[in-house]
Amino acid sequence: MPPKLKTEAERQQLRTLIIDAARELFVSKGVEAVTMREIARRIGYSATSIYLHFADKEAVLRAICETDFLALATSLKAILQIADPVARLLALGSGYAEFALSHPNHYRLMFMAQHAPRHPEDFSLEQNHPEQDAYFQLKIVVTDVFQAGRFKPELNDVDIIAQTVWAGMHGVCALEITMAQDTWVNWRDITARLQLMQSVLMSGLLK
Repeated sequence: MPPKLKTEAERQQLRTLIIDAARELFVSKGVEAVTMREIARRIGYSATSIYLHFADKEAVLRAICETDFLALATSLKAILQIADPVARLLALGSGYAEFALSHPNHYRLMFMAQHAPRHPEDFSLEQNHPEQDAYFQLKIVVTDVFQAGRFKPELNDVDIIAQTVWAGMHGVCALEITMAQDTWVNWRDITARLQLMQSVLMSGLLK
């Protein structure tokens, strides 16, 4: 029988175990196929112990999303201090890719798994917060490039620019995560692919 948790640190440790186990199961089997009992079994606890921390599977999924989206935003925060806005945009893309490729299970569940639509009111993270919202971080940087007059004159929609940059980097990362071991394609080095994607994006966007 698992030990009884006595301290806040022990409770937080169990919460992290639950989140990590659930993330792995959700990615490998799909959210719908995983039960609370299976998550508990994976970490050697009873389902009752899991329910002391999370009301249901949706609560576990929300906790994973909050944990991982905050981790992404935190990993990118220092990049916002780079002085030149174009250099900042390039660094943000590189930082995003580094997070994705270093945390493939996190990334799969965040951006590649099918689940219910997310709404700001469902989470404790604050939308449009520069330390909690990675998309807002991207919009800040794109806005700075726009205000510096660096984009082509016909490009005046910050959201569509940000979403296009995101789509380009996501595509390279998603292919690497899902198909890097597939020998049907003679994959080139991931760094070279990421750099070329950024170069293509910038040449299409900048004056």
